[in-house]
Amino acid sequence: MPSGRRGIDSGDPDQLSAIYGGGAQNGDTTGFFASERGGWRATVGRKLGRFFWGTRPRGNETRTKLHVPLASDIAVTGANMLFAEPVKITASDKATNARLETLADEYGFQSTFHEAAELGGALGGDYLRVCWDKDVRPDGPWLAPVHADAAIPEFRYGALVAVTFWRVLAEDDNTVIRHLERHEIGAILHGLYEGTFDDLGHMVPLTEHEATAYLAQHVEDGTRIPTRIPYLTAEYFPNMRPAKIWRNQPAAAYLGRADIEGVEPMLDRLDEVYSSWDRDIRLAKARLIVPHSYIQSQGPGKGGLFDPDQELYESVGAMTKGEGLEISAQQFKIRVQEHMDTTAAWTEVIVRGAGYSIQSFGGKGDVAAVTATEVIARQERSFTTRGKKIGYRRPRTSNILRALLAIDRVVFGTTVEVERPKIEWPDGVATDPKALAETLALYRQAGAASTEVMVRMLHPDWEDADVMAEVEKIQAELDAGGSLVDDPYTIRPPEADQPDEPATTEDGGYPGASDEE
Repeated sequence: MPSGRRGIDSGDPDQLSAIYGGGAQNGDTTGFFASERGGWRATVGRKLGRFFWGTRPRGNETRTKLHVPLASDIAVTGANMLFAEPVKITASDKATNARLETLADEYGFQSTFHEAAELGGALGGDYLRVCWDKDVRPDGPWLAPVHADAAIPEFRYGALVAVTFWRVLAEDDNTVIRHLERHEIGAILHGLYEGTFDDLGHMVPLTEHEATAYLAQHVEDGTRIPTRIPYLTAEYFPNMRPAKIWRNQPAAAYLGRADIEGVEPMLDRLDEVYSSWDRDIRLAKARLIVPHSYIQSQGPGKGGLFDPDQELYESVGAMTKGEGLEISAQQFKIRVQEHMDTTAAWTEVIVRGAGYSIQSFGGKGDVAAVTATEVIARQERSFTTRGKKIGYRRPRTSNILRALLAIDRVVFGTTVEVERPKIEWPDGVATDPKALAETLALYRQAGAASTEVMVRMLHPDWEDADVMAEVEKIQAELDAGGSLVDDPYTIRPPEADQPDEPATTEDGGYPGASDEE
């Protein structure tokens, strides 16, 4: 089991250099990274050592490699396409529906979904688990995400039947304290283990560490907390399937794949191009080539010094053999356009390989669209990937919310109906209010849609009761002589367009006019 020194997905250049170069972050050369048998050198080291990030600086050279966080941007963009707008969670029972709305608003389900989706895009999948603690949140249970590289799942015919989550609580020299949390149908098992970086070790009482001491009063037989529900209190969400690199591994064949699977070498090359660009900028600094005799001596054994920022030089003694006093300037060219074209090409290939359209990342061709149809057409690849991910998340989200409702009923004593809620995603494209208003006006003029249909088009997130109430208000205004739109095709009599003649008095004058007038 890993020791917890994860972070290869964090984008930290130090960690990237350590992982690809085959050394621990602190320079340690023991364990996995130094082993010739089954360790880094004998497995992934042979491939990663040829990467741009796999080469180490020589001697005292300063690291000049740049990292472009495109992989992180891809994971964030994928999560945004799924949960930038809230999903709609509804239950058939009104009381249950109201309870879900309360828990979702109070404990931020939408933010949890977004965080989990971002983790899934980076790690190939993510987990959600049901949590409850009356001392922390006495009003009800909530959902919490778990990183995929901190879990050991067990699948049966593709369905998750059990999972063990683990976390490192303490590290001291070669001693590691880990907490294991195993979710099974009907129970959650907790264990505290003392071992090493390479070995889980032996179990110790939960009270031995402050992070697990509170669990001791809730467990039975020292490890088990019964949930009293027939559902698993955790769920796995694959980012995308199949997992190509694990397809021949039965224990991992049902895992998902990360967005960047297969484009890692291209991401490495993109960093190399940006580093080359940065190198051009450094080399393009104006430099003066100064004769050796111009170097200012710092004294015996202390070397010499030349100040490149000094603009005016004092006269120096004559040089021997009639050599002239010559200082030459040099400044290299910055290949801006070449680097821009290369980075743009690599970026587009990487984004397309991850399953998205370059327009989703603000790439070329991303111009303002007039209609939602044009937006979808320009980002067809992105919306196809979004639809696939929704297909994986919808049933599993219903499952974990059913388990949440069951815990809410058993632990917190609510009277909710335990059911699988319905999950609906928005279309992902913001509707243009002007275009929608013009569409509704055309429908009204053509008599092609009822008032109820148009209200639902304008407010797709409204409940039936709200829609019908709005329809009644509109009908009441029409009955009172109001009008929704001014029909330009209405035929009016000619006299209707004539101005009204002013009223006159009995003598033919106008009201308020004087005799002089």
